[in-house]
Amino acid sequence: MKLESSLKHFSPQSMHISDSVKDTSPDRITGTDVMVAIGTTSSRARFGLAAFFGKVGISKSDEQLAVQALARYAMDVAPKNVRKAAGGDFGWCMQMLAQFAFAEYSRSAATSVTCHSCNGTGLIERCEDSVKYPGLYNIDGDEIVAPKTEHEQVKRLCTACNGKGKLEARCRCGGKGEVLDRKATNERGAPVFKICERCSGNGFYAIPSTAAYKSILKRVPDLHVRTWTRNWKPFLEVLVDVCHREEQKADSAFQDATRLSDDVNKI
Repeated sequence: MKLESSLKHFSPQSMHISDSVKDTSPDRITGTDVMVAIGTTSSRARFGLAAFFGKVGISKSDEQLAVQALARYAMDVAPKNVRKAAGGDFGWCMQMLAQFAFAEYSRSAATSVTCHSCNGTGLIERCEDSVKYPGLYNIDGDEIVAPKTEHEQVKRLCTACNGKGKLEARCRCGGKGEVLDRKATNERGAPVFKICERCSGNGFYAIPSTAAYKSILKRVPDLHVRTWTRNWKPFLEVLVDVCHREEQKADSAFQDATRLSDDVNKI
């Protein structure tokens, strides 16, 4: 049983009545078996399990635990050039890198964040001249009554989120990771799809590394962009890979635990 299959046990379900025999049923692993397997996985791959549950939104505490563990790992294995450049703010910098790494690891086509331009309202308040009376003109265009304008605060549609109040990570391909190849479709006469060039087939946009760089600049203003590209950015990518590797370890441990439960049920 894969780790992602355990998510259905965290949601309330209605009673399922079936005449299938327990030993031959594909659902022979009970919720109790899954909870025991999760406990076993937690003892063997705590970080990977916490990272996975934090990624899917099961537990906020697991997300915080994973970020803190990733920050401690970053402090232990950080390259010398990164330590030297961070100086006295080394701990804070590793915490920021851990947060960005976990955000990139848990990113998907369904990810959305509150728009920072409008704070989620979808509207932006600004001061501008508002026309209260357009004025009166005769047939020749001569002004009879002057127009009346007032400088006041008005609300306009936020252009960053287009009034939605949130920014979505989903690519223009709709999260599918592929788009219609019009040229090949016209030649073959049947729909032909190709990998989306905007998201490289992921279905969502990755977090730009410049966002992490700008955050680090708040504490390390002397950090040159060349140093960031050469030393810091590869280390950030390493932290993202660590999250994926640990999740795979947790998945393997969970499969072993559920396989053991399955064997016990057969006996």
